[in-house]
Amino acid sequence: MENGTGIAQLIRKQAASCTGAEVLRHVAADGSESSYTWRELDRRSDQLAGALAARGLGEGDRLSLALRNSPELILGVFAAWKLGAVPVPVRWDLPGWELARLREVVRAPVHLGAEDLPWIDATVTAHVPILPYDIMSPYAHGICSSGSTGTPKVILTARPAVHAAAFSTPLMQSWTPVPRPQTILVLAPMYHANGFTTLFGLFDGDRLVVMEKFDAARVIEAIEHHRVTTFTATPTMLQRIADLPGLDDRDLTSLDWILQGAAPMPPALVRRWAGLIGAERIVMAYGMTEGLGITALRADEWMAHPGSVGRPLRATELRILDADGKELPVGETGDIYLRSPRYHGYEYLGDAPALKTTPDGFQTAGDVGYLDADGYLYLLDRRVDIIISGGANVFPAEVEAALIDHPAIADVVVIGLRDPEWGRRVHALIEPADPAAPPSHDEVVAYARGRLAAYKLPKTTEFVEVMPRSAATKVNRGALVAARGG
Repeated sequence: MENGTGIAQLIRKQAASCTGAEVLRHVAADGSESSYTWRELDRRSDQLAGALAARGLGEGDRLSLALRNSPELILGVFAAWKLGAVPVPVRWDLPGWELARLREVVRAPVHLGAEDLPWIDATVTAHVPILPYDIMSPYAHGICSSGSTGTPKVILTARPAVHAAAFSTPLMQSWTPVPRPQTILVLAPMYHANGFTTLFGLFDGDRLVVMEKFDAARVIEAIEHHRVTTFTATPTMLQRIADLPGLDDRDLTSLDWILQGAAPMPPALVRRWAGLIGAERIVMAYGMTEGLGITALRADEWMAHPGSVGRPLRATELRILDADGKELPVGETGDIYLRSPRYHGYEYLGDAPALKTTPDGFQTAGDVGYLDADGYLYLLDRRVDIIISGGANVFPAEVEAALIDHPAIADVVVIGLRDPEWGRRVHALIEPADPAAPPSHDEVVAYARGRLAAYKLPKTTEFVEVMPRSAATKVNRGALVAARGG
């Protein structure tokens, strides 16, 4: 399919030319599965588009979708594109007050939530309307996010709903050819960019296996049963899969490659997955929803540059700048600025402040890092998350990486709490591997002591039953700090 073709037209073309083969499989939280062909997706999204139009959704409008990973969510997205509307998936697990605040920012004339699932399913008996297909959403989609203060924002891709190679070309192809079509396992919630953008692979003939909810054991079952060739995961997801009993005896041979993002991988986890599927099959990437650019490297490169998140790819340019906008030399820490013509840019809804931008168009999302002599980027943390303790900068991600390999620690998040002596103290929230036998504070500190400078060691620890991560395995550090008195 050529770039520039409207997505609504592509859906119709795929349905007209398809052989009746399954292109979408859904794995529900209870393990049950359903499947769809292109013709079924086309017909059902036509029916839903007609029903949404009757509810007032039209060209240029936004459609808010607070739905779990499901056929209904995907049909809603397709229906929005067919009406020239902008699909905006939002977190379905937000408390009522927070969802209401987010909906005020999205300002969608139609909102679909869990209560609308029976209505969506009932459209299967509706008349199939004749849609024009030649109208085009002014923005391909929106993704909801929030800043460090929790202020809601919606990031709109600054391009219309056309097929874009930047979203459907496998990143691994920067190193080696990737067999197509792929069978892509979708682990992340589709309100997150990593989950949503897998839809674009459908237009190049890829097949999706979409999990309603991440479950490590079911991930392996899906890989074996459906011969999955690729997936994208966060380090937390990969850790939970790696911890499964008997994993070394499972069949992962269908995997051509996997992509890891969201945060740097702990060294032990990189080596664990390299042992499972081969370092040359693992890509680790750094980017952001705003689409400023991307850096990446394969795990075999990582072995020579441990801790790196790669070098610029896809026409991305990279600079490390100080607070005055001066470019810093190799090895010096500063703000990461990116620029790339391949990702089309973005627009914000809501009151979130615009990203810092240089006069020549480089932008920063607030991340801090440095470059080595070979041009590899090392990501330290978000500037807003840096803990200034006793006048020294402590990067939470560095402390977390030093603790996560402790055999008694299943998950860890580090925050800075107000302290009369230190200004901010390093505080570690720990989910123990065995709730009945958590490690002591002294054991945690002793383990970290051989890996961190003394000023970076946790001064206090707190044990939690379950780490408060979203379905995308992210945490809101600001909320954790606020809940503990700031």
